[in-house]
Amino acid sequence: MIYICEVCGWKYDESAGCPDCGIAPGTPWENVPEDFVCPWCGVGKDQFSPSGGVI
Repeated sequence: MIYICEVCGWKYDESAGCPDCGIAPGTPWENVPEDFVCPWCGVGKDQFSPSGGVI
């Protein structure tokens, strides 16, 4: 699944994770820490929406 930042469009792909943020590949969105912020614009996890895998 891919989650998209509603503010800037940055994508979190569960299969890729976000190694730059300390999140390993394969980490499901529900296991991403609640204090995660978008690496591009800094908004919180609550500003992301599932894309259904469409990029």
